Amino acid sequence: MRAVISVLRAAGAVKQKFPEEKEDVLMLRSLKDVNLPKFLAHDIPLFEGILTDLFPGVSLPKPDYKKMTIAIEANCVVCNIQPTEVFMEKIFQLYEMILVRHGLMLVGYSYGAKTEAYRILAAALSDMNKEGLEEITRCFVINPKSIYIGQLYGQFDPVSHEWTDGVLAKWFRIAAVDTTPDRKWIIFDGPVDAVWIENMNTVLDDNKKLCLMSGEIVQMTMQMNLIFEVQDLAVASPATVSRCGMVYVEPSQIGWWPLITSWLRRMKENFPGIVAALPMIESLLTWLITPCIDFVKKHCRELIPTAAINLAQSLLNLYESMLDEFRIPTGTRASQRASQIGGIVLFTPPTGSDVDIWIQCLFTMALVWTVGGSIDSEGRHKFNIFLRRYYIQRKYVSHLKYAC
Repeated sequence: MRAVISVLRAAGAVKQKFPEEKEDVLMLRSLKDVNLPKFLAHDIPLFEGILTDLFPGVSLPKPDYKKMTIAIEANCVVCNIQPTEVFMEKIFQLYEMILVRHGLMLVGYSYGAKTEAYRILAAALSDMNKEGLEEITRCFVINPKSIYIGQLYGQFDPVSHEWTDGVLAKWFRIAAVDTTPDRKWIIFDGPVDAVWIENMNTVLDDNKKLCLMSGEIVQMTMQMNLIFEVQDLAVASPATVSRCGMVYVEPSQIGWWPLITSWLRRMKENFPGIVAALPMIESLLTWLITPCIDFVKKHCRELIPTAAINLAQSLLNLYESMLDEFRIPTGTRASQRASQIGGIVLFTPPTGSDVDIWIQCLFTMALVWTVGGSIDSEGRHKFNIFLRRYYIQRKYVSHLKYAC
């Protein structure tokens, strides 16, 4: 019933926006807006096939998000985030879900861009307020698992029986009494627990009321939204899940190339001494990262399960940590690091043609100890043979023989 109400509310909102549109088009768009964000990538074609059978011959016009797209892309440039098609689609789905549900969940594993999605959307809506199109968005972020349930909702002192407000009660009251038209998002950034999430049912229901143990009831306003940013819903009850809208994100859809693109742009700013070698580093990443990760996932056994996108991020982090000599131009920090003890130079940054060899050797070391660092001894032997043969067969550059 809650799902039906959400579809009807979405249809009503679309009808008010497009009063002359046909009803079958309105219902098809409402069904897509409400249900499409909660499906996995392999379920989306099946869902679209069902809608095609229910609405034969009906085609949806693309929604007009030109102003929002411009604002989102501008904020992505500021935050050094790549506005890929999947990322933009998830932001639009989040926005549409916020319009029809006062409580919703961003569900998915790490590196699915859950946090950046709501941050970019909030910044874009605030920027659009300057043009009179949207309202300023304020976010109140809480980690519910970092504190006890009494510190979250509030509790009575066991000795004096004095009531003490919890973190959620305080922020919820501040957002509820605020009479400005600004959007207020209370974001729960942390794992869902079977205890504290069940106490949110009265808020997530149509009553929209936070009932505290002190007897106080705080009414939720139309400008407020509860957003849960969680990895999974393993311990959430059907009662809670049915009360929330769902936006599911998958790291596999995002991929690791947006991370690499942002990392390369950051390298231009933080490592001016290596700018000339960035095309070579980019070609190394293009050449090696995908086949190496695929080989580890298909032919090796990991001691600790890892995500492919996390392996790529670990490679970038370790590689960046070994390029510290290039962080500041020669003559300042680099010359200071070439310190002397008793007239003996401990280290001198490479120059000239040695730079390329040095950069490639460091890349190989980072690749071996990140992509190949989580597998067992037998897998490391396989990975060693694979990487050496891959280097030799491709004959990427003559200097790579030093890296092997």
